[in-house]
Amino acid sequence: MKTARAYPNIALIKYWGKADEELMLPQTGSLSLTLDIHPTTTTVRVRPGASADRLFLNGSLAGTRATGRISRVLDVVRSVCAAKMKAECEKETPQLPFLDVVSVNDGPTGAGLASSASGFAALVVAAVAEYGVELDTRELSRLARRGSGSATRSVCSGVAVWHEGDDCTSVAESVDAPEMAMVTVVLDNTHKDVTSREGMRRTQETSPFHEAWVASTRQMLPHMLEACAKGDFERIGELTELSALRMHSVIMSAQPPILYLSPESWAVWEYAYQARTRGIPVYATSDAGANVVLLTKPEFAEKVAREASRFGSTQIAGPGRGAHLCDTHLDMDGIIAEAVKNSGELPDGV
Repeated sequence: MKTARAYPNIALIKYWGKADEELMLPQTGSLSLTLDIHPTTTTVRVRPGASADRLFLNGSLAGTRATGRISRVLDVVRSVCAAKMKAECEKETPQLPFLDVVSVNDGPTGAGLASSASGFAALVVAAVAEYGVELDTRELSRLARRGSGSATRSVCSGVAVWHEGDDCTSVAESVDAPEMAMVTVVLDNTHKDVTSREGMRRTQETSPFHEAWVASTRQMLPHMLEACAKGDFERIGELTELSALRMHSVIMSAQPPILYLSPESWAVWEYAYQARTRGIPVYATSDAGANVVLLTKPEFAEKVAREASRFGSTQIAGPGRGAHLCDTHLDMDGIIAEAVKNSGELPDGV
């Protein structure tokens, strides 16, 4: 039994569009801040003799679609781990067993706060450890990418850049940046109607402006890396807002249009504009959902959280640790027993 914890990340330079859907390769690079709030904790355990993986998410037995998604990633993990074992032991390639996966999200799931990023990062780190294999951050980042593009970045601590490239080179790495804080403004806890994966696909296929989005993102990323290296918070904030606005603009130009942001979302954006006229260094960004995240300097975080609380539930976040193993485990047996009881299904292989 192994347990890992990972945190969501919020992209400052956004990723929106894949060059390869199977390998989850991005059309452009991106840059994000891993947070220290809303973690996903995942405990895994081998299932000797079982014919499939099982997923228990937030206390419930997951359906075929969600389980299939994690199984596809675990198949890649098993392949990589088995190959490494064979290389180290010079024996036949082992057949690694299926897993029980129990995962709990501390934050909202599927609401535009990167729960899939933390979820797949934690899954990969726990599964690799359960199979008894050691991989470095680069290799773990590459595996996490197969589940969710943004999970590539949640393997890394703090500010991370995810490179476009091929299956071997499209990985994330941490970069130096000035001290920053984020204030999450949760306006909607519900699962969004259009998933990020479907939204990306529709945008790529139907928006007449998608090529311009790709070109502009490739231009912005080097400027963001330069601003991070120089510690230029104002430039970081400006590029953060510009990237988010351009992303949502191209999303809204899809056919049919996708409207992730709500009137309440735009009210928070307007707050950021007005706060800057009062000397508060705060910049808005939103991922694929109605919720808004406010980027500011640490010394202004409490003031921003207090003022933004009139829009929704606020929480201050700082730079978080990359995906890592934990010494304590979820109550796997208890969670599985209760979930199976509630679902009315008999546990496979038990």
